[in-house]
Amino acid sequence: MNRREAIRSVAILLGTAVSASTLAALNGCKTGPKNYALQAPETKALLSEVAETIIPTTNTPGAKAAGVDAFIITMLNDCYKPEDQQRVLDGLKQIDEASNKQFSKNFIDLTPEQRTQLLTGIDKERVAYNQQPKKDGAGPHYFQVIKELTLLGYFTSKPGATEALRYVAVPTRFDPCLPYKKGEKAWAM
Repeated sequence: MNRREAIRSVAILLGTAVSASTLAALNGCKTGPKNYALQAPETKALLSEVAETIIPTTNTPGAKAAGVDAFIITMLNDCYKPEDQQRVLDGLKQIDEASNKQFSKNFIDLTPEQRTQLLTGIDKERVAYNQQPKKDGAGPHYFQVIKELTLLGYFTSKPGATEALRYVAVPTRFDPCLPYKKGEKAWAM
């Protein structure tokens, strides 16, 4: 099984949390010229904080500890079209602009509560955008891509798969009907 097949399998297990556009991007993975704007330190720092706000550190490691920012940058550079990369870069600028407008501070300088409040509002915009009919060539909302890649990167990372999910290194048998108690962790592959 190659990496793309593994990611597709994880996406299906996560309740198809990955959109068709992200799966299509996986089919188009390539090596070629990198978008160096994605690798700029300020972009990486902002992306890291956005991902950590989506999956914060609690009693399990958060997105920063899992290195999700590097995963997102690699996926965008290697698997997404230049226009999709630019959409995410523009979206990160929009996050900072919304932060400055609402709180008079850059996103990185906000408190965790303010970050959550801001991204919750942006997520509502994403939902509204997804409910509207799309014109030909209209791509996904930038926050859709960031959120999906954050989840994908986290739950396919070692901390995400072994600490945030229930993990058994060497499973003994397959039991298709395990009882679930509210609050239990989901199973990792």
